[in-house]
Amino acid sequence: MQLIQPVYIFKHVVPDILSVGHMTDVRTSYFFWKVKVKVSLQLDDSSVGDFYEYIIMCLLLNILLCLYLCTGVLCADQLLGLPCEFIDEKLYMDKNMDPQVKFILRQAHLQFGQKGDSPLNPKVATFLITGGSRLDLQRYLEKADAEQLDCEVRRYRTQGIGVRWPVHGAEEYNQWFNCTLKQRDGLFTVTSILRQPSDKPPSAKQGHLSWPAIQDREILITSVAMVIKTQTPSVTSGLRVQQKLHCQFAVDHEAPHVSVVWIFQHRAVLFNHNSSTGETKGSGVDTKSLAGGDVSYNIQSTNTANDGTYTCSVMVDSLLIRLNIYLHIQKEPVVSLSSWSKLKLLDGELKKIICKAERYYPLDVEIVWHELTAQRNSSPLREKMENVVLSSHKVDKNRTFSKSAFFYLEAQLSDSGRHFTCSISHQSLQMPIKRSVTLVVEERSRWVLEYSVASLIIMLAVFWFMMQAYRLSVKRRSRRLY
Repeated sequence: MQLIQPVYIFKHVVPDILSVGHMTDVRTSYFFWKVKVKVSLQLDDSSVGDFYEYIIMCLLLNILLCLYLCTGVLCADQLLGLPCEFIDEKLYMDKNMDPQVKFILRQAHLQFGQKGDSPLNPKVATFLITGGSRLDLQRYLEKADAEQLDCEVRRYRTQGIGVRWPVHGAEEYNQWFNCTLKQRDGLFTVTSILRQPSDKPPSAKQGHLSWPAIQDREILITSVAMVIKTQTPSVTSGLRVQQKLHCQFAVDHEAPHVSVVWIFQHRAVLFNHNSSTGETKGSGVDTKSLAGGDVSYNIQSTNTANDGTYTCSVMVDSLLIRLNIYLHIQKEPVVSLSSWSKLKLLDGELKKIICKAERYYPLDVEIVWHELTAQRNSSPLREKMENVVLSSHKVDKNRTFSKSAFFYLEAQLSDSGRHFTCSISHQSLQMPIKRSVTLVVEERSRWVLEYSVASLIIMLAVFWFMMQAYRLSVKRRSRRLY
C-alpha cells in the first residue's frame, strides 16, 4: 500500500472540507477524509523524509479542521434574526383639517449581517443591522434565542430637527428607528436607536409628522447608534431593603454631550446629570460609573412610597433613548384570629369571631371564611360562609394596610365540633394563609344557673332598696318646703 502524499491531501481533501457549509456536512466530509488517509505505513530509507512531512501535514490539517468546527459552533450560537412588530405611522387630516397620526401594525424582520445579505424573510420589510457601528447589539442579548425575545420597531421622531450623526461623515442625512427587545421571562430589556444613513436630504413635502413610505420586501440598511439596557425591567422588593435598578447605555462614538435623567412616576425628577456643564442634581446614581455607561439607580431602604414606575433616560445630540423599570413593593400580611384554635363556649353564648390581616402591601387582599361540613359516605365539604362582615381598609403608620372579616356565632350543644377556616390571599403570597378554629360547646352546669339566678335576685334587691331610699328622700324634702 502506498503512502498518501501531502500534496494529494491539500489538493483533494482540504477543498472537500472547506467547501461544506453545514455542520452535518463537515462531519460527513471529515469521515470521508479519514477513509482517504487510512494507510498502512511501509517505511524504507527513501521514504523517511516523506513520512515526517506527512505527519506534519496531518497535524496542520487537524488544527485547521478544529478551527473550522469551532467557528461553525460560534456562528451557530449567534442570533441571525427574528420577527418583529413594526409600528408604522401614517399622517392624515381629521374633519377639522388638523393633522393626526394613525398607527399601523405591520410584520417585519430584524436581521443581523452585512450589506448585500439576502433577507431571511423576503415577504416583509427587513431592518438589516450591519457592522457599521462599534456597538454590537447581539452582545446585549445574552445569547437569547429568537423564541425568547419579543421585538418591536417604531419610527423615531426628531421633532423636525435634522440630526447629523458624527460618524462616517457628519454631512449624512439619517432616518431613525427605535427598536426594543424584551426577554420573555423578564430577564432584560434592550432598547436601541437604529440609524439609516442617506446622502439625499428629505423631500420638501416631508415634515416631522410625515415619513418616507416603507414597502414590504424592502431592505433597510441600518446601524446601532445608541443602546440602553436593564437587567431589572420588573422588580419585586420587600420593605426596608436595599434595591438596585440596573440601567446601562452606550453610544457608537465618543459623545461630548450626554444628559442622564431618572424620573419617578413620569413626574418627579430623582437624578439629573449633564456632562456638558458638569452639573448634577439629586442622588441615587454613582457619578463615578457614568463614564463607563452605568447609570443604575440605588434605593438605600425601600418603603411603600417607592412603589411605581422609574424611567431611565439618556440624551445624546438631541437623540433621547429611555426605558421603564417597574418596582413592585410587597409585604406579606400578618394573620391572626380573635380566639385560640379550640374555642370553648357555653350553650347559648354569643361570640364574635374575627380574622385579621395586618400590615400588608399593596392594597388588594381577599379574606374568606369557610366551614367544614360533614357529608355522609364522603369526605367533608368546605362551604363558603355568607354571614361574614368585612371591615374597611385601615392605613397603618408605615402606609401598609389592615383589614378584618368577622361573624357572630350563638353556640348550641349541637354545634360542638364545627370547624371554621379563615383563608387570606394576597399577591405577595404563593399560597393563601389559613387559620382554623374548632368550636367546643359545653352545657351550662346547675351551679352556674343557680349563681346566675342568685345574682339576678341580689341585683333586683339592691335596686329595690335604692328606689325606696330615693322615695324617702323625696318625701323629706317636700315636708321641709311646707
